[in-house]
Amino acid sequence: MRRIVIAPDSFKGTATAAAAAGAIARGWSSVRPGDELVLRPMADGGEGTMDAFEAAVPAAMRMPVTVPGPLGVPVAAHWLLLPGEPSTGVVELAAASGITLLDPLAPLDAHTRGFGEAIAAALDHGVERLLLALGGSASTDGGAGALEALGAVLLDEAGRPVPAGGRGLARLAEARLGGLRRPPSAGALLLVDVTNPLLGPSGAASVYGPQKGASIAEVAELEAGLARLAGLLPAVDPGVPGAGAAGGTGYGLLAWGATTAPGARTVAETIGLPAAVRGAALVITGEGRFDGQSAAGKVPSEVVRLAADAGVAAALVAGAVAADPERAGFAASASLTELAGGGAAAVTEPLRWLERAGAELAARYPAPVG
Repeated sequence: MRRIVIAPDSFKGTATAAAAAGAIARGWSSVRPGDELVLRPMADGGEGTMDAFEAAVPAAMRMPVTVPGPLGVPVAAHWLLLPGEPSTGVVELAAASGITLLDPLAPLDAHTRGFGEAIAAALDHGVERLLLALGGSASTDGGAGALEALGAVLLDEAGRPVPAGGRGLARLAEARLGGLRRPPSAGALLLVDVTNPLLGPSGAASVYGPQKGASIAEVAELEAGLARLAGLLPAVDPGVPGAGAAGGTGYGLLAWGATTAPGARTVAETIGLPAAVRGAALVITGEGRFDGQSAAGKVPSEVVRLAADAGVAAALVAGAVAADPERAGFAASASLTELAGGGAAAVTEPLRWLERAGAELAARYPAPVG
């Protein structure tokens, strides 16, 4: 019996990683029912990271928590407890302070207070390690809201608390960090899939501010606020790769004592993907759009690396394929857009076409699994 490992990322906005893996598996089984299928939904530290851990770790427990959303409106969120040694809490920024929680967007006023409160809830539970997924942020506050939830006090020149959000950083004059809670004993890892610094043309405000609704003038205001924050937290170089993640939340949590880690690689290791790949006949991964950026720490690049290290062939399923999969190391690929006859059709029924892609790979590419 051949073992096929199926480890896709989510297809953003259309299918979760778990749903995508299940659909690909159904398609494969329709052609090759005798194969053993091992599903390992993946993530790179963005939205869906908790779901990936929950699907791969049977003993994982959702821990409900109500926190202020990105504009202070209460949000029913949760963090994920992974039992074991060390006990680990997975906290996803998108679930508490994410951009999908806002309509309309609020680039100057959105904050990360809720994310910090979710982290504090995991610390209160007694976790020994934290995995903090930073994708999907609604704000550009440098992690100031999260720091305040963890015990920091941020004041203006008159000694008053500054308003929440990137707008409030313009008034920042003093940061009192003596009351900050300590990271857990086994550390806090920031799962990031970007290498942007905090400031400058490739920094948090310039690159991601417009995606969060910021105008040119607002980007400049946010940049100035982040610079003020950096001036008060000198222990961390704002040029460190990943400091600009999640509107600068990476920087604020680095100042707290966290460290950065490649998102996809850390997720893969935690869910046991390297062991699952060893001895497999084929590994199938995927994402919504495979392009030139997919090689920069995204899920497909990590999965194809693991497959190559194990001497196992890899195949790609993507909503759209805009780069050469073969050059990236894939022995086979399938595009949902091509299978569906257009992007709109693929988006309308993603699971149907993911299932078709699984069947197509099973039928068309026997060599990698032979």
